[in-house]
Amino acid sequence: MIFEDIRYALRQFAKAPGFTATAILTLALGIGATTAIFTLVNAVLLKSLPVTRPEDLIRVGDNENCCVNGGMQDNWSLFSNLNYKQFRDNTPGFAQLAAFQAGANRFGVRRQGSNHPAESLVGVFVSGNAFDTLGLNAYAGRLLQPTDDKSGAVPVAVMSFRTWQQKFGQDGSVVGGTFVFNGKPFTIVGITPPGFYGERLTSDPPSFWVPLSNEPVLNDTASFLERGDMQWLNLLGRLKPGANQKQVESQMQVELRQFLQSPLSKVEPRDFVLIPKQTLHLAPGGAGVQRMQEDYKDGLHLLMGISLFVLLIACANLANLMMVRATTRRQQTSVRTALGAPRGRLISQALTECVVLAVLGGLAGLLVAYGGASLILRLAAGKSYLPIHAAPSPTVLAFAFAASLLTGILFGVAPAWMTAQADPIDALRESNRTTKNSGLWTQKALVVAQAAISLVLLCAAGLLTQSLRNMRSQHFGFDTTNRYILHIDPQMAGYKVPQLDAFYLQLHDSLAAIPGMKSVAYSLYSPMEGDNWGETAFFAGRPAPPPGSNEQSCSWIRASAGYFETIGTKIIAGRGITGQDTAATRNIAVVNQTFAKKFFKDGNPIGAHFGVISQKVADTYEIVGVTEDTNYWGPTSRMRPMYFLAGAQWVKYEDSRAQTFEDVSHLAMDAIELQTNGAIPGLESQVRNALAQINPNLTVIDFEPFAEQVSDNFSQQSLIARLTSLFGLLALILASIGLYGVTSYSVARRTGEIGIRMALGADRMNVLKMVLKGAFLQVAIGLAIGIPLTILGGRAMASQLFGIKPYDPLILAITITVLTAAAFVASAIPARRAANTEPMQALRSE
Repeated sequence: MIFEDIRYALRQFAKAPGFTATAILTLALGIGATTAIFTLVNAVLLKSLPVTRPEDLIRVGDNENCCVNGGMQDNWSLFSNLNYKQFRDNTPGFAQLAAFQAGANRFGVRRQGSNHPAESLVGVFVSGNAFDTLGLNAYAGRLLQPTDDKSGAVPVAVMSFRTWQQKFGQDGSVVGGTFVFNGKPFTIVGITPPGFYGERLTSDPPSFWVPLSNEPVLNDTASFLERGDMQWLNLLGRLKPGANQKQVESQMQVELRQFLQSPLSKVEPRDFVLIPKQTLHLAPGGAGVQRMQEDYKDGLHLLMGISLFVLLIACANLANLMMVRATTRRQQTSVRTALGAPRGRLISQALTECVVLAVLGGLAGLLVAYGGASLILRLAAGKSYLPIHAAPSPTVLAFAFAASLLTGILFGVAPAWMTAQADPIDALRESNRTTKNSGLWTQKALVVAQAAISLVLLCAAGLLTQSLRNMRSQHFGFDTTNRYILHIDPQMAGYKVPQLDAFYLQLHDSLAAIPGMKSVAYSLYSPMEGDNWGETAFFAGRPAPPPGSNEQSCSWIRASAGYFETIGTKIIAGRGITGQDTAATRNIAVVNQTFAKKFFKDGNPIGAHFGVISQKVADTYEIVGVTEDTNYWGPTSRMRPMYFLAGAQWVKYEDSRAQTFEDVSHLAMDAIELQTNGAIPGLESQVRNALAQINPNLTVIDFEPFAEQVSDNFSQQSLIARLTSLFGLLALILASIGLYGVTSYSVARRTGEIGIRMALGADRMNVLKMVLKGAFLQVAIGLAIGIPLTILGGRAMASQLFGIKPYDPLILAITITVLTAAAFVASAIPARRAANTEPMQALRSE
């Protein structure tokens, strides 16, 4: 029976290609848009790691943190290598426990014996049991083993399948081959399985995994491996069968506090009082470390809600089309009823038609979804690579099918109900036309709903667009005109701490010699880069802050002479860093306005002294200048107190730990800032050539205009604003089509009435007004409903807005005008057709 109904439905659709094409296209847009967003929601928020039994994985820590932390965390999620070993060796509840670097490294990599220069590729350090814990098998060769993660072991690495495929053409000789990492030879022992991207979803996933024991080989002075005070590892594991998670968690809390009390942790004596407050929690680890998920969660939820609204509008259009179709077929249905066809059979056929149409729309929607998801991924990833595929997965296919089926059932009820009400006597009366307008109330109600939803979506698009405009128009405390940012890593070329001063001097002179170059500077990181190094400031003549207090926490940066001029940051008081600030002169610091206002009542810190390790060295730096506040984090970040240290100056500490940190901060100065007098043809190639002349192993990590680095900070907001605008436009088009369809059908049903009115003296303008009045009444009711919904929607998305209230009268007025104009165009065409009706022809048609 059901197959007969399906065949009948397909024959009916073939007889009405215009209706079928319109319905399928409407559904394809609605279901396709929703499925495209769900593809991303599934990949980012719902999908587990591509490993064996991800549901069994447990993560130590339930919050997100990156990438290196020092001091107390209160609720711990990052751990030192020494702390990890304590957990691994003394927690019997874990069958396996592995460590993964929370951040990532850039390695200068080239194949031994190759003439090609080293290429900057991403690598992470992991424990030797990491792949075994995840339950992975190598695609080729083998993966890391615990024996690889021992002191003195032969340096080895594992390559990702993607890198092996794209960089080396799946060359089988790569496995067992020797590659040079930062000048050190490593043997590639295996290739990871396709699709594996690490323990967390991230843009630009690792190309290599290296055992933790090799971290000192590659990071030298900057090594964290044996530093119990530096937390830089995420921990994932699997519990033993029968182990109680809460009991294991309680035991690990005890172990954590014991470690913090031991000399290995190097906790300052003044911080011992904080140890009893330190805690950790075990959390599900099936999705890995969800840092990217946390960043995109709100935006994806918003887009999912918006796409569902678009689907509702598409479904309303489908319902309208099906009801119009059912009404035009009432005479046929009445005849069939009069001939004895059971009502249940007629209802079943009507529902089947709706479901078949919805499924066809869903299949077409998959094509839209694939193209839409591919486009969204390109917009979201920018220049990076995201390990997310636009091809529909089984989960996405199931979602699209369920959405199609549900659409067909829910919006097939009304046409089926109309079929059930067919009166056999209508077949004899041939009552296909009427002067009554009440029969259209259901269709009109759907148009009202479409108008209300369209207003909500258009206002949401307007709010997000204005929010993005507000973000971009801020003054961030620098100037991007004719400025470029270059990143390198001296360690990749084998530079050691004693060689840095000479290297940076040579670097400056080589780049400054490029024709058209105005100034060159270098620093620990650059504005709007999203990086942040922080330390507590200790002021001379003042008591130290209480243990655990963040009252005197500051961000800081080490920079070269001329840095502020090069990036366009203004000096408000005193002076900036100059070439006179050398290792032989007094250690100086420049601070920002927030620092001056927070720590000095009169706002004038010039001449004051502070230090950053402890109160004992509170006179280390003398403040010589104040700069305007500059944003180094992100467009919505709160401004922080910040100080700047001279790159050519070195502090000599008695404490070896403090001295190591001092050396590391010089070694990590990898951001190079360039200011030119104007556009320089081939600037990037000239910069690369200059670096190659200094050292052929010096690898360029990236080179881009300063403005482009700033623009990258708006990628997520820009993506959401663009998609919301696209969905708002789509909703407007669908709503206009719906209004046009209902108005056209209303005019067609009232042809006889219009003919009588005109025969009795009504002019064309009266008819035009009558039709437009009916159409605009629906839109007006929709706007009346949509305005409060828009206000509620603005409040719901308040977390996505910047510098604008959830309710903006101007944006609301503009969207109402746009919606009204679209409604006028949609209703004016059938209204004009009605006004051109010839009375005699209309009466004959009756």
